[in-house]
Amino acid sequence: MTTVALDTGVGPLLRSWRERSRISQLELALRADSSARHISFIETGRSRPSEEMLLRLAEQLNVPVRERNALLVVAGYAPRYTETALDDPAMGALREGMDRLLQGYDPYPALVVDGMYNVVAANQGIARLTAGVAEHLLAPPLNAMRLTLHPEGLAPRIRNLPEWRADLLAQMERQIALVRSAELRELYEEVAGYPVEPRTDPQEWDEPSSSAPFALPLLIEQDGRLLSFIASIATFNTPMDVTVAELAIETFLPADAETAAHLRSLAS
Repeated sequence: MTTVALDTGVGPLLRSWRERSRISQLELALRADSSARHISFIETGRSRPSEEMLLRLAEQLNVPVRERNALLVVAGYAPRYTETALDDPAMGALREGMDRLLQGYDPYPALVVDGMYNVVAANQGIARLTAGVAEHLLAPPLNAMRLTLHPEGLAPRIRNLPEWRADLLAQMERQIALVRSAELRELYEEVAGYPVEPRTDPQEWDEPSSSAPFALPLLIEQDGRLLSFIASIATFNTPMDVTVAELAIETFLPADAETAAHLRSLAS
């Protein structure tokens, strides 16, 4: 007698994540200590994965924490990861730690954004860098992508805007491919549609004396100076909460001595 397992719907989702990662069933099986036959049965709905196996596969496929919860629910299990609001008392130690990190990085700009690029914390370096942008862009919830790319935001002051804009949009595209969020897609379409005005400022700027060839710098005008930054992004290791998993700490390191000296002078 042939027994046909009920297709829970999680199989096609797992196959989609595997194909997105561009790995074979055999490679995934080796990573997850399983067999290609078992992976095939899961993907076609002939076998229902255990909760442990599902999480193991999600780990090997680098599935975001929010999406892991979705996989568990589709497979008939309870969500594993909580989603705690950042202003919840339970997040007090995390908020305090982030604030200390941001303040310690001052006078260099640093901020923390959530999965929608909304700024949840920032230091005075960010405040100094964004001085003069339109007030409506600084009203809560302040959004880092709008703030950077809007014609009334930082965009007119970014000397290498085409390159920086392309890098930010590519970053959003990669995130959309992972989380498949309609809200994030809407934000992307909004900021990608902002006009890119040609430069009309006749001022000729000299390139930074020590531009960093190892990473794309952010070249931005401020107070009659050309400042150069290298951006880095950090996330939390092995997050067990959806909110924490989607937080990113972005810091801007001066790419030359002149920028560093100018920021220190502003802070003092």
